[in-house]
Amino acid sequence: MGNRTVLPEGWRRPKGYSNAVVAQGCQIYVAGQVGWDSEERFNSDDIAEQAAQALRNVVAVLEAAGAGPEHIVRMTWYVTDKAAYIAGLKEIGQAYRDIIGRNFPAMTAVEVTALVEDRAKVEIECTAVVDEGSG
Repeated sequence: MGNRTVLPEGWRRPKGYSNAVVAQGCQIYVAGQVGWDSEERFNSDDIAEQAAQALRNVVAVLEAAGAGPEHIVRMTWYVTDKAAYIAGLKEIGQAYRDIIGRNFPAMTAVEVTALVEDRAKVEIECTAVVDEGSG
């Protein structure tokens, strides 16, 4: 069956995400990933660099579960500074395309007052669905 995006009739196509994704198959729920490395060390306090690392972490978890970024159907971003996030959108968008590709799942971004890890500027969680008929 594969995943398909949903765009209500007459709506403008969103940029960088989808309003909804219809999917059927094996579901993988990826916990929030922050911008630290595999040793839980932050190598930068820059939100764009942390976002790139968090995305690489998402992909590593997906790969360990037998999936890839193309299987992501839902993604939530938690950011501690909306202004910094918006200011870094060009770099964040490039990192997203480099790491995730041209898959634009249903996505939400939320500004929060803090994350559990003090140095974390962004945390990303997602759901992926692997079509059981494709393997």
